[in-house]
Amino acid sequence: MYSCNEGGIFIKELKVVELFAGVGGFRIGLEKASKRYKIIWSNQWEPAKKSQIASEIYKKRFGEENHSNMDIAKVPMSEIPDFDLLVGGFPCQDYSVARTLNQAKGLEGKKGVLWWQIHRILNEKKEKPRFILLENVDRLLKSPAKQRGRDFAVMLASLSDLGYIVEWRVINASDYGMPQRRRRILFLGYHKNSSIHKKIIDLGNPSEWIYSIGVLAKSFKIINPKNELNKFSLDGDLPSISEKFNKDAKSSPFENCGIMIDRKVWTIKVSPSYSGKFILLKDVILPEKEIPEDFFIKENTIKDWEYLKGAKNEERKNKKNGAAYKYSEGKMSFPDSLDLPSRTIVTGEGGPSPSRFKHVIRTESGRLRRLTPLELERLNMFPDDHTKEAKDTQRAFLMGNALVVGLIEIIGKALISEVD
Repeated sequence: MYSCNEGGIFIKELKVVELFAGVGGFRIGLEKASKRYKIIWSNQWEPAKKSQIASEIYKKRFGEENHSNMDIAKVPMSEIPDFDLLVGGFPCQDYSVARTLNQAKGLEGKKGVLWWQIHRILNEKKEKPRFILLENVDRLLKSPAKQRGRDFAVMLASLSDLGYIVEWRVINASDYGMPQRRRRILFLGYHKNSSIHKKIIDLGNPSEWIYSIGVLAKSFKIINPKNELNKFSLDGDLPSISEKFNKDAKSSPFENCGIMIDRKVWTIKVSPSYSGKFILLKDVILPEKEIPEDFFIKENTIKDWEYLKGAKNEERKNKKNGAAYKYSEGKMSFPDSLDLPSRTIVTGEGGPSPSRFKHVIRTESGRLRRLTPLELERLNMFPDDHTKEAKDTQRAFLMGNALVVGLIEIIGKALISEVD
């Protein structure tokens, strides 16, 4: 399919399917990156919940056409049109493969199974999508605790078996000028039917792609590391990898940057290189006069906030059996500094009750207050009032689950420049 760009030049569109769409963070980022991205189908469904507020907001913003609010496991392949790019921030609970071959596409954990819905779609499409762009928490590289790196190894091996090269980076949005300290892993897959796949293969050594000419390298520059890339292979079928990979090791072999080609992994720890403008918390907050009174901290709760935010080294008792144990944790900033990017937004950011993790700032008049939903949207670089139809606590929850849109916009620009 072709569309008309400015100047009357006809360019090929990239058809996109957005899974686990939330309120459309991937869509906003890609559409800001280029008019060539066309979202042709999307799915958002929150399991075990009557309220499907994220899906409702998605439809309000982008329309109901070609949007699915149904358990993705129950969506037949015939309803998903052929596409070029699959994107999604999929749930991150558990990805282990069952031991028996007839269960090899099953997983332990209610939400972990959703990874295999991505795999199902990629596997069953006769014309494989050329690209995938996925986002998750950075602990994916180290999970589970008793078998470090197994989950990511299973994913990489399964994607390799489907014909994909995969590169990844762990990126803290604030390292590249964005207003939130939110660390996430982003990984890109290139199918063997794409020109990018051929370009990487022709390089021979993938270091140049990782350090300078690759999509993620162009998107988020790094300081060239002095160490050599670590290399290892993902051997065996998927159940075998699930059972044996890195068993009994204390650390994961996956570093914060790497690439997988034909089940061979090259990985290395890298550091960001950025010299542009930084957006700080003070740059996104509203004037004090515009803040509803409900968001100001009540005087009689300040001690509770101080306790929860403070350092602790105390004896506690297990609620189930009464056994005593030592509990300790470090101090958190209270209030949060306006001269830094914000901390990571969490799903429990809404509501007036005191909390260790909610943001609290001091206003010009000296009063303490929580952040408003609009400010939380800005910290994720969404348009103002993108979630305005939801209640304040719901809006906070939605932003706690969302991604930083700016990351996707930057990757989208770099990817489209490589696509013929």
